[in-house]
Amino acid sequence: MKLDELIEYLKYDDLINFKNIEISGISYNSNTTKKGDIFVCLVGEHTDGHEYAQMAIEKGAVAILAEHKVDNIKIPQVIVDSTRHKIADIADRFYSNPSKGLNLIGVTGTNGKTTVTHLIQKIFEENNQKCALIGTLGYKLSSTGEYRDAKHTTPQAPELQATLRMIKDVEKIDNVVMEVSSHALDQNRVGGCRFNGAVFTNLTQDHLDYHITMENYFKAKALLFQRLDEGDFGVINIDDEYGERFLSVIPEGVNKFTYGVKKDADVMAKDIHFSLNGAEFKLLINGKDEYSVNLHMNGMFSVYNVLAALTAAIAMGIDIKVALKALQNVHGVAGRFEVVNKKPLVIVDYAHTPDGLENVLKSAREITPADGKLICLFGCGGDRDATKRPKMGAIAQELADKIIITSDNPRSEDPQQIITDIIAGLKSVDPEIVTVEPDRGEAIALLKTLADNNDVVVIAGKGHEDYQILKDKTIHFDDREQARKVFEGSVI
Repeated sequence: MKLDELIEYLKYDDLINFKNIEISGISYNSNTTKKGDIFVCLVGEHTDGHEYAQMAIEKGAVAILAEHKVDNIKIPQVIVDSTRHKIADIADRFYSNPSKGLNLIGVTGTNGKTTVTHLIQKIFEENNQKCALIGTLGYKLSSTGEYRDAKHTTPQAPELQATLRMIKDVEKIDNVVMEVSSHALDQNRVGGCRFNGAVFTNLTQDHLDYHITMENYFKAKALLFQRLDEGDFGVINIDDEYGERFLSVIPEGVNKFTYGVKKDADVMAKDIHFSLNGAEFKLLINGKDEYSVNLHMNGMFSVYNVLAALTAAIAMGIDIKVALKALQNVHGVAGRFEVVNKKPLVIVDYAHTPDGLENVLKSAREITPADGKLICLFGCGGDRDATKRPKMGAIAQELADKIIITSDNPRSEDPQQIITDIIAGLKSVDPEIVTVEPDRGEAIALLKTLADNNDVVVIAGKGHEDYQILKDKTIHFDDREQARKVFEGSVI
């Protein structure tokens, strides 16, 4: 694509050294820049891409997109107000607006995004339609396919647009369901994406290290719904305290659908019961049509996730019986309330927020035998919102009989300081109830002596992750593998 064609609709402030050269790719990392690329000088929290422009040119960059003139460079420079936002515009243009030929569904919220996207994918396939998925675990072209690494919950714009183009043209798939993170919305990684529908799961404290306030967090999530057009649909969890606000930002002409358990909604679950086998409830649609639902998944959060997926199916005109058949056959998603041992019952979950931990522990309590204990092992991530650490400590102590406090992904922080922050939320540090072990592997090993056969253990925080990020390196670490080794030989 020629440079003038790439920037034809781009709002730019200046053009320097303009030559209508051929652009063969888009890069924003000088280490991976290839010959013919336009290099985008992204400005981040810790690095400034303008400082790497010369290195990118040495690797073959033939033009740069920058926020100010870079001296001593003779190749074309396109100057814009924000490279972080404009990279999405040129990526969408370069890949010829791939989302316009797709039925693209975005799912956003603090918790539940991964599960809901997987459930929607299952529904499409039960309806004899192909559906690709993009999210935390990577992207996959079918529910039975392999995950391919996507680096972020929502990939950066060039990778995202290239993936959408591949899904459409190469794989011949017309439906895509995608997790859309608040970071991706705030940074415009999904700029150019034409969403046909959007689903809201919930909004609770997370990422305040980035957004600073819950109001900023809400505004970032709301962008997904504000971009919908007439004839599109928005699905809202009306039980969430932000539900009404999300409904209010949806533009006129967009079809609105609500789901819930507590408040009146278009799609509701009533008479909910939990057992070791899963959840059962009565599904009500528009207050009249009633269906019996039996899930292999457990916990109230699973009920909400299923309601979100079912409501999206209804919004797209998919037969409710087809959707129910799909979901009643699902046994869960990797790292989400995943059972890795039966006696004791050991559950691994990605819960890493106060609300997420509370939901998981309440669900685990529902299936804890009267003569059993509920044990919670968790930590908190480093270089992330520190204010949630004491809150998670308080929640764990309130809902579990015993807690083990350990490391999560400490990153550049001192693991002991993170643990100290968690302990600040405890009412007491009774050694009969509270155990502290900074080494996560050793902490999981302690469960062998702490947990009896009738106990339920929740290992929270990392879920599907198979790595641990330390100060100076990243190591292989999988909670599920570790737990299986510890309880090897137990009744499973």
